Amino acid sequence: MVSTPRSYLLCGTPRTGSTLLCSLLASTGVAGRPESYFRQGDEAAWASRFGVAVAGDGSFDYREFVAAAVRAGTSRNGVFAARIMWGTLDVVVERLSRTAPSERDLDVLIDAFGPLAVVHLRRLDVVGQAVSWARAEQTGYWQQGDTASTDARLDLDQIDRLVRTVEDHNAAWARWFAEQGVRPHVVTYEELVASPRRTVEGILEFLDLEPPSDWRPVSPHVRQADDINVDWARRYRMTRG
Repeated sequence: MVSTPRSYLLCGTPRTGSTLLCSLLASTGVAGRPESYFRQGDEAAWASRFGVAVAGDGSFDYREFVAAAVRAGTSRNGVFAARIMWGTLDVVVERLSRTAPSERDLDVLIDAFGPLAVVHLRRLDVVGQAVSWARAEQTGYWQQGDTASTDARLDLDQIDRLVRTVEDHNAAWARWFAEQGVRPHVVTYEELVASPRRTVEGILEFLDLEPPSDWRPVSPHVRQADDINVDWARRYRMTRG
């Protein structure tokens, strides 16, 4: 149990249901507004949205940007939340370290975000995750609102590469948690899909937060897996499993 958290990070890898979970957590009104504020490819767009001055070369004052992200990601009760993937963590820590040097990653993050808890979202079915990731990479359709640019085709080598990537990133998160002395609250994609309400309530309990009595788990995002995912996963396991 974490005592009166002021912030938490939702840590994971792509295609684990993190967009759905972020929207559900935000809908409670007490668990911050988690988004991928610090994803490298999107930071300049977030900076512009926040009103942070962006130079012609795409650079901006990182301290000002972080302060604006904290304001945007904080719910009325003062809890800040952000989503972060493994490939982003090192860059975030390095950039934050320029203004708050420290020997430990966790201390750098605490300096920026305040007392910090960690939620780790992972998917037990790594092959299913890799299949979903492959389809999203091919089509450009990552979530509701995106437009598919092309049809997807089965590419066993791509799925194989992504299986290894997921496994490597899961192992990297586990090492980082151990090195930093972090005990995350672990949530699985499978639990989230089976019971969104119970999953969110478990996270709130971990954070020592109470949802409003009238809260119901509603999100614009839904599970995307379909018969194509099932077929690709089956064919991958037949040939590579």
